[in-house]
Amino acid sequence: MSRSVSLPAPTDKTHPSAANAGPLRATLLMAGSCLPVLGAVLIAPVLPKMQEHFDAVPGAKTLVPVVLTIPALALALLAPFAGVIVDRLGRVRLLVWATALYALLGTAPLWLDSLDAILVSRVLVGITEAAIMTCCTTLIGDYYTGSVRDRYLALQTMCASVSATAFFVIGGAAGSAGWRAPFWVYAIGLLLAPAMAATLSKPRPESAGVPQEPAAEKKPFPVRRLAGICTLTVFGAMVFYTVPVEMSYLLDDLGVKSTGVIGLATALASAATVAGSIAFTKLAGNPAGRLPLVFALCAAGFVVIALASSPLVVIAGAVLNCLGTGILLPSLLTIAMSRLDYADRGRGTGLWTAAFFAGEFVCPLVLIALESATGSLAHAVGLLGLASALTAGGLLLGRRRLATRLSEGEAV
Repeated sequence: MSRSVSLPAPTDKTHPSAANAGPLRATLLMAGSCLPVLGAVLIAPVLPKMQEHFDAVPGAKTLVPVVLTIPALALALLAPFAGVIVDRLGRVRLLVWATALYALLGTAPLWLDSLDAILVSRVLVGITEAAIMTCCTTLIGDYYTGSVRDRYLALQTMCASVSATAFFVIGGAAGSAGWRAPFWVYAIGLLLAPAMAATLSKPRPESAGVPQEPAAEKKPFPVRRLAGICTLTVFGAMVFYTVPVEMSYLLDDLGVKSTGVIGLATALASAATVAGSIAFTKLAGNPAGRLPLVFALCAAGFVVIALASSPLVVIAGAVLNCLGTGILLPSLLTIAMSRLDYADRGRGTGLWTAAFFAGEFVCPLVLIALESATGSLAHAVGLLGLASALTAGGLLLGRRRLATRLSEGEAV
């Protein structure tokens, strides 16, 4: 497996200096990409202890869970603005400062005693996460092209999936020392920031074969070119996060109470996501052409979950679904990156990141609404599977129509 997920070797299509610092540079970009994941899962195991600590605070029952989710909302809302700043101020400088601030703001709950102040710090963490995620993804697009870029984007997905499980375990272990203890992990940003400053060089447009255009000839930002893929990404993110978010509830509905069994099921689903990401790097052809099949695979997993009458069948459906989502996420990101020139890459990546985290944020809300309408979470997941199947069909039909137009010589 180590051979399959090893860092792609720099080629003639990478940034010119990639051969000098390729592995370390890639490692830092992957580590930076994991930081927003850390914020999403690290403190989940200690929320009950945190709830108990702030039990006397009015509204604590609602506010404490928001401590976990508010960074994702801030990230979704602010990533487009981070993209604009990335294009104007530069990727590396913003990444270094955002990573350092991430560490300082992330550890703030260690000494803050007010729940309101902690919530403010978490919003600010979400702002830094928006900058970090946008910068890391943009730099991958800057430093690498072609199949090398595709492999790094898939590796980014794998790292995020593996780190989610690892951070959940770390958060649970650290939480035995008190609800504040997991927040120490945010200090890792103080190690990453100087390493990034010393290792990451400023990308140059010409290094990726992109000719510099005179200022008078610069084109407007390609909003229409990204609108479709960003809209699809919102739905894709809902598909991606359904199993990780709802697995414990689905198993609980079938009588599974053991946290060990739930943890094992989550780990198997995470492993399937990693396997899907590895498969993405091995598949030939255009990622856009595979999207109908990928959404169909995700839909099949949802349908198995919806019809399951035993925990083993639920786990089998989850593995099938996550195998598809492991291919889905890098496919969507690769398609978006392929539509962006150097000058637009920061803003474009910011929009895509916002779309993805918006989907993450609304995922549980949509499932709650569907569960209320259908009477069970399994049925809600089944409806999402139906939507995934319809999406697959729509994409397939659209691809065939485009092929027909091309064969008839029409302008597209």
